[in-house]
Amino acid sequence: MNAQQFQLHILCHSDKLYRMARSILKDESRSQDAYQDLMARLWEKRKQLGAIENRQAFLLTSMRNLCLDLLRKQPLNGEFPANAEYNAPNPHQVAEQADTLNIIGEMINSLPEMQRAIIRMKDVEEMEITEIAEVMSMSENAVTVNLSRARKKIREMILIHQQKEKMTYEQHRQHS
Repeated sequence: MNAQQFQLHILCHSDKLYRMARSILKDESRSQDAYQDLMARLWEKRKQLGAIENRQAFLLTSMRNLCLDLLRKQPLNGEFPANAEYNAPNPHQVAEQADTLNIIGEMINSLPEMQRAIIRMKDVEEMEITEIAEVMSMSENAVTVNLSRARKKIREMILIHQQKEKMTYEQHRQHS
């Protein structure tokens, strides 16, 4: 595979690869480093890349594995960054949206690793079940079951969170 073929067949997936790294590592700098590292490794092995049938699945699997290796090497601090930017009309709405993103992010992070990866690939990367099955090396049925379980757990956590917020609001109102 020459430079032109590498650009045509590998670099066309750059956005998805970076977004996957960003969703796993949750850090822009580390995600860029992971992407560059993967590209360097792929360039070194470019002669073998032509034999791969489903390049997108191979690339996403490679990025996922690289990111998981990086996470294993560096302990997590358990934080979910609130670095989402909004053009909201007022600061209160911006704070509400940031809190919501943090809460949902924490909920997703609390899922088992497999369910977390699957829900991100399906709902963030908008990948098809067949692609996810290939990346995760599992059957489509297993992907569907894990996705369903992950969404059910998230729904349950949202309901519990809403109930807690309602109780807090009611208690605050009674004391005011």
